[in-house]
Amino acid sequence: MSLQVLAEAAAHLNRAAGLKKPLPPLLFFTDPQRTPDPAAIARRLPAGSAVVLRLFGAADAVDQARKMRALTAELGLKLLIGADTDLAAAIKADGVHLPQRLIVQSPSLRRQHPEWLITAAAHSQAALERASLAGTDAAVVSPVFPSQSPSAGAPLGAEQFAAMVQATQIPVYALGGVTADTVGQLKDSGAAGLAAVSALAD
Repeated sequence: MSLQVLAEAAAHLNRAAGLKKPLPPLLFFTDPQRTPDPAAIARRLPAGSAVVLRLFGAADAVDQARKMRALTAELGLKLLIGADTDLAAAIKADGVHLPQRLIVQSPSLRRQHPEWLITAAAHSQAALERASLAGTDAAVVSPVFPSQSPSAGAPLGAEQFAAMVQATQIPVYALGGVTADTVGQLKDSGAAGLAAVSALAD
């Protein structure tokens, strides 16, 4: 049920954002601990969504990525690889998601892979501006609400998130505590879409 609610809300935000370049409305961020069966969740995503595959240096990363590449192609989903740009190129992913510390790589990646969808994490207005200046296609701002992620900082809240969206030129996704219960607070935020981890498993 939660996935359906989030997918509908993401589609509404995406349409209302008036994007110059088409972007997936919904991003599913995998996590080895919180989403141990990402393929099962991917199969439930609406076509046009994106999977951000985060493998964190797993020994079988190439095998996992190849399997997810085949599945996402079959389902009409985009596949972004988290952080590992070499792996993204090797398995012919649709792009990459860069941690905030790697935003600086975006211009060179754009030159090497002009067709890639490049997103970047941003946890502050300053990082959001760095992502915009670096030419990333979109930024993923977090945490918007209290999150289950052990690494999440203090939540921004819907009001501050919306202010950040309004203050930048780059399309922005909301991540962190975005659930069927909280997503209504983002209705008029100007976000390009939604991103979630375990909320999509419900």
